[in-house]
Amino acid sequence: MLTEYATLLGFYLTSAAVLTGIAVQQNRLPRKFGLLDLALLGVATHKLSRIVAKDRITGILRAPFVSLFAVLALARWKRSHAAVDFKRGIGHLISCPYCMAPWCATGLSFGLLFSPRVTRFFAGIW
Repeated sequence: MLTEYATLLGFYLTSAAVLTGIAVQQNRLPRKFGLLDLALLGVATHKLSRIVAKDRITGILRAPFVSLFAVLALARWKRSHAAVDFKRGIGHLISCPYCMAPWCATGLSFGLLFSPRVTRFFAGIW
């Protein structure tokens, strides 16, 4: 599992570094965030990470990476990871809202830098 996690972490850090470099080069980094933008990003991050990791309708996104089995006694979903390779790491990531939150927050934050109107619109929907 550590190999899969290290690969995902490397991808995350590399993507964030490249996007930050582009933002600096284009002089898009703000001096400070407004409180309303910060609150919007916080609420949207929470909701988006829950939608990706838990919502039934987004199960189609998780299906290639995670197999779901109903647990009748608890009326919850028990996750059994479908593959033993890199898919397993992605399965862990996208089935946990706490694990998805940093990815969602990063995506929304860079969206706010590069396309603020569209990001505010979609963040307001979630």
